[in-house]
Amino acid sequence: MPESITISVTVNSRRYERAVEPRTLLIHFLRDALGLTGSHVGCETSLCGACTVLVDGAATKACTLLAAQADGRAVTTIEGLAQDGALHPVQEQLWHHHGVQCGYCTSGMVLAAVALLEREPSPTDAQIRAGLKGNLCRCTGYANIVDAVHAAAAALAAR
Repeated sequence: MPESITISVTVNSRRYERAVEPRTLLIHFLRDALGLTGSHVGCETSLCGACTVLVDGAATKACTLLAAQADGRAVTTIEGLAQDGALHPVQEQLWHHHGVQCGYCTSGMVLAAVALLEREPSPTDAQIRAGLKGNLCRCTGYANIVDAVHAAAAALAAR
């Protein structure tokens, strides 16, 4: 096995080429090699969702994907959502609806909701809960998060 391989990945619309150890997880590449620490390392078993990012637009748990598997792909982290100083509607509505408390799950929850709204622009409560089921929050009880996703859907539809 080679000591390192070179990958090229676009993260938050910026292209990076880096040498990585073949077994480096995407979450560690993002945090350690690129300094993007908004995505959190939680369980490292894909159960909590704190590490969720978008890979080619799909919600992906970065603790289950090797950095080498992201070669040639587009990754969006929480740092890449705000545009021109304005929060993404999901971020803004989570804040307005008090859908965050400790913040540990927030980045993964936001990115899972963004992917859900891309697939289903006007989701039902059941679709929101199903879309977020891989993201655990131990603080909020989810009701405010569901309300925030509904509000974000409405804000996106009004654009």
